Amino acid sequence: MTDFPVTVFHNPACGTSRNVVAMVEAAGYRPEVVEYLKAGWGADQLRALFDRAGLTPRQALREKGSPAAELGLLEAGVEDDAILAAMVEHPILVNRPIVTTPKGAALCRPSEAVYDLLDRTPDGFVKEDGEPVKR
Repeated sequence: MTDFPVTVFHNPACGTSRNVVAMVEAAGYRPEVVEYLKAGWGADQLRALFDRAGLTPRQALREKGSPAAELGLLEAGVEDDAILAAMVEHPILVNRPIVTTPKGAALCRPSEAVYDLLDRTPDGFVKEDGEPVKR
């Protein structure tokens, strides 16, 4: 639906991210799905997205399955600008999925957090691991 745009910054290798896309679609929306590992990020884009979601770069930093430790980003005192620059260079450093709608933006972990950003939700949903989602 174009009257209520939903954008999902998505990693198709992530079960949580796949669940969020499926939950949005089950609610009747046709989300814009941005595969950020392919599309990449710009620093201004990330700054605006994090501001809208109320996140700092450190809060949005993906630690597992990323080069965060090897790059020294997990150390105390690493500045947000350094984390942001690393995220632009290594898109995998951004945790996912991040969803934007007219209601705001959020890092949707757990996947049920996406419901707070939608005008309507599906009557029921079962995650790909078989866990039912209650609303």
